[in-house]
Formats: sequence, C-alpha cells, structure tokens
Amino acid sequence: MSDITHTGFFGDTEHTFALTDAMILELERLAGVGIGALYNRAISMQFSNADIVQTIRLGLIGGGMVPEQAKTLTDTYAVDRPMAETFPLALDILDARWSGNPTLEPETKETTE
Repeated sequence: MSDITHTGFFGDTEHTFALTDAMILELERLAGVGIGALYNRAISMQFSNADIVQTIRLGLIGGGMVPEQAKTLTDTYAVDRPMAETFPLALDILDARWSGNPTLEPETKETTE
C-alpha cells in the first residue's frame, strides 16, 4: 500500500499533509467537482485559487492538524500569497494522493525482518 502523505514546508516549518477519503469528500463538495476533475484542473493549470487554498487546508487536517489551526495557517500563509508559493505545495499534496509518496521506499521483505 502506498503512503498518501506529503511532508512539506508551509508557513514556518514542515508539516504532514494527507488527503484522506473524508478530506477528499469535503474538497469535492467545496470545489463542486470530483477529485479526478480537480486533479485535472490542477495539472492543466485551470485551477481556482480556492482549489489551492482548500487543498492545503484539508491536507493539513488529513495530516493530523486540528481544523482551527489549519485554517489559521492557510489564512496566514496561503491567502493573498503568490501562487508560485502555494500551487506547488497543493500539487504535491494532490500527487501524493494520486500516485503515492514517491520519496518513501516501499517496504520489502528484507527491511521487515
């Protein structure tokens, strides 16, 4: 099973982000489209600003942060920021859910013994 988490710098330190099934449902509700369409909007550069901010916020919550803290962080570090800062992180969060985390080595029989 692939890991769906992404660890990345946001705000003032590194955080863990994960789009769990529950967070995907909320993201789909907020975006008004399914996760496949949202991912396609991101990779084709047809995204909305809300897509970026909500992906980061919900990724923080899915990664274990309390919702209030996630909102405070995104309000401070994602709202009214250059998209060159926020879009790469949002895409990394989506990619981790889509393809798994490529930086984590899969567990092998040798590493578990």
